[in-house]
Amino acid sequence: MEHDRPRTRAWVLHPELKSDQSRRASEPALEEAVALAAALPNLEVVGATVVRLPRMRAGMLFGKGKIEELRLAMSQAEVELVLIDGPVSPVQQRNLEKAWSVKVLDRTGLILEIFSDRARTSEGVLQVEMAALSYQRTRLVRAWTHLERQRGGLGFVGGPGETQIEADRRAIDDQLGSLRRQLAKVVKTRALHRAGRAKVPFPIVALVGYTNAGKSTLFNRLTGADVFVKDMLFATLDPTMRKIVLPAGDEVIMSDTVGFISDLPTELVAAFRATLEEVLDADLIVHVRDISHAQSDEQAQDVTAILRSLGVPEDAPMLEVWNKIDLLDDEDRASVVVTAERKDTIFATSAVTGEGIDALLDAISEKLRDPRTAEVLTIGFGEGRKRAWLFDAGIVTDELPTDDGYVIKVLWTALQKERFARL
Repeated sequence: MEHDRPRTRAWVLHPELKSDQSRRASEPALEEAVALAAALPNLEVVGATVVRLPRMRAGMLFGKGKIEELRLAMSQAEVELVLIDGPVSPVQQRNLEKAWSVKVLDRTGLILEIFSDRARTSEGVLQVEMAALSYQRTRLVRAWTHLERQRGGLGFVGGPGETQIEADRRAIDDQLGSLRRQLAKVVKTRALHRAGRAKVPFPIVALVGYTNAGKSTLFNRLTGADVFVKDMLFATLDPTMRKIVLPAGDEVIMSDTVGFISDLPTELVAAFRATLEEVLDADLIVHVRDISHAQSDEQAQDVTAILRSLGVPEDAPMLEVWNKIDLLDDEDRASVVVTAERKDTIFATSAVTGEGIDALLDAISEKLRDPRTAEVLTIGFGEGRKRAWLFDAGIVTDELPTDDGYVIKVLWTALQKERFARL
């Protein structure tokens, strides 16, 4: 089995540029980078360091003294792989690998590796491969034999395909062209599925949030689904959808999406746009936050920024879930619960214990219950599908057969009217 391979000993570095005023707090950033590394089953993190830099060195990233200091520490720890939490140019990567006699991977490469390990659907796999090739194209092709292998992983971290291969860019471009054609077919199929869902009278509720905020645990509690749940970053990479019946009797489709992360590599933002487009179809967005996390506010800002970049309008219907209150001490927990109770759109919950879930479900029902208007429709005898749709939606208040068809009275929302018009 793949996970029985010897684990690669890794060291995580978070470079902190002293002059960068916009930088994230270094310790939480290092913790997140270590959690990213821990998301790969065949890595063992044996050390982690914040490296404060007066300036970035174009050729080596770090100064000579720091490089030697790190070399000694990593040599003693028998490190095989160094993960640098930030961008590393191909030249810097090559020079550092030579200086330290280890493999070096930057943040983008690590996230690509994780995405490759997690992607399950054909679309997810294709998107990861395209993103990986685009990334590798700029590095004179470090390793791309993962496209010829049957099992996961991109060949950056141990295992088969790790040998560096010199291949010309035309070979990669050919491969990219082939992947784009395959992806176009998959996306077309997905678009048909989405069009099919537009015919369903049920509203769509999308769970979004920073990675590891507890979306999948919440999704499982709400739907009874068995989505892969683990306390690690990027546990979910492919959207999962389930129909559920809310306590008030309303039926909705619940969608669990890939977790967001700060500084998401541009290759992946583009590659996963189709996956995240589920959010654009949603009638209600539920933003799940890990309220126990020290950087919860910053994570929420990152999520909001990504939603805006996807084209989700500021006034889109949204509820905010402050999850993981079971991890707070009594004082903080009481404060969070009181704050949430004062706001109509915020709910303090624990997806693990179930606390606060009923109030959240009631709010989802209420939020989706738009003002309804009464209308009279004339449906021909040959339009059985339209008539069936109206009855399935539970919005028919009266029906009268006539010589030409049916006169049907409905009480519906603007959304239902729009969906009916698409039939």
